[in-house]
Amino acid sequence: MRFSILVVLALAYVAHAQKAGTNTPESHLAMPMQNCESGSCQSESTTIVLDSNWRWAHHVDDYVNCYDGNQWSSEFCPDSATCTANCAIDGVDQGTWGSTYGITASGAGITLQFVTQGTYSTNIGSRVYLMASEDKYRMFYLKNREFSVDIDSSNLPCGLNGALYFVEMEEDGGLGSYPSNEAGAKYGTGYCDAQCPHDMKFINGEANCDEWVPSENDQNGGTGKYGICCFEMDIWEANSMAQSFTTHDCNIQGYYRCEGSECGDNDDDRYGGVCDKDGCDYAAYRVNQRNFYGSGMTVDSSQPITVITQFITSDGSDSGDLVEVRRIYQQGGQTIQNTAVNFDGVTAYDSITDDYCTEIKDYFGDVQDFGAKGGMRAMGESLDRGHVLVMSLWDDHYSNMLWLDSSFPADADPNTPGIARGPCPVDGGDPADLEANSPGSTVTFSNVKIGPIQSYDK
Repeated sequence: MRFSILVVLALAYVAHAQKAGTNTPESHLAMPMQNCESGSCQSESTTIVLDSNWRWAHHVDDYVNCYDGNQWSSEFCPDSATCTANCAIDGVDQGTWGSTYGITASGAGITLQFVTQGTYSTNIGSRVYLMASEDKYRMFYLKNREFSVDIDSSNLPCGLNGALYFVEMEEDGGLGSYPSNEAGAKYGTGYCDAQCPHDMKFINGEANCDEWVPSENDQNGGTGKYGICCFEMDIWEANSMAQSFTTHDCNIQGYYRCEGSECGDNDDDRYGGVCDKDGCDYAAYRVNQRNFYGSGMTVDSSQPITVITQFITSDGSDSGDLVEVRRIYQQGGQTIQNTAVNFDGVTAYDSITDDYCTEIKDYFGDVQDFGAKGGMRAMGESLDRGHVLVMSLWDDHYSNMLWLDSSFPADADPNTPGIARGPCPVDGGDPADLEANSPGSTVTFSNVKIGPIQSYDK
């Protein structure tokens, strides 16, 4: 009798778990990095894994879709508990990386293609994470460190974003924290960011199908009841026309599922949510340096760029408070220091600091949400807890990427300081146009390296 009870309990536990499918064996793609933290550089055999949201979600037994287009199956997913019990996300094999998802590896780099026509579906964009092992993300502790990466954004037009950034994800993708998650980092689970996205199909190892609303203009996307929030450090958000780097604080720690007003989804509660969605951004064009980044400019976007980011502490130690995020570029054998703010009456800052964030936000008339949520010190505390490296290519179904490369809001006067963020037209960036006319757009990330401050000039 006792044996029977244990069997029933075990079956009940398994039945309500987010599962890893068995139709396709999981295979990660090689992307080795360099670790120079000891003073000499050592190669690490790191790999990338595809985010769980891009994977085939199917019934655990018969491989029928649980999620098709931008809707959950009414049969298998009438509610979160039933859907979680019924559905699995499947693996990505070596052949599928390129043919289905448009992701290829070469040497120490990867290339992401915007649109890929696969055998069974059309894939739009992608998001991948750097792995330390088969089932754990590579954790980065960036304070008092310098992070370097080579990026080629030359084939990205207005409206696309080839992004590389860090977020406070869990090392195992939530495998240990949520018993209902049986897939883990090996299958790219556990994403979060400071926008508290509602489009994640699984959060906390549970299907996010409750109150799901299919997108009106995205054939693959929609939003569920819950969002998923965490600190975010944007190293590079860019196309060939504009770029920025941004710190985003939160008043929570780690991976946090939000609901209602705490997600900050609406104008009324945007700044009452748990994360700073605006962030404190440093964008050359927005600070009135309009000839610094672009094709043929000081930092030439038509050529690969080495992007170096330094995380400087108050006392030059790992335990000091984070006080500055500084940017340096290398290109064509030359080292290029970041450009400075170029407005009369505003301090000529050339990096992100608390003083820069306060003064530039006052000047632009932006809400001081970064400072309200802890500023640089809070970001440093988040970096102490460890971040995961994210690389992605995406179009914007909400605001056509105008916030990155054009005037935003679109109906505001572009001569007002802070409105113009890039030279792209306000009527551009439409995802339907991009998907039809620029499907072969790509971004390449390569030669990831971490080391002590000033590693770049040694």
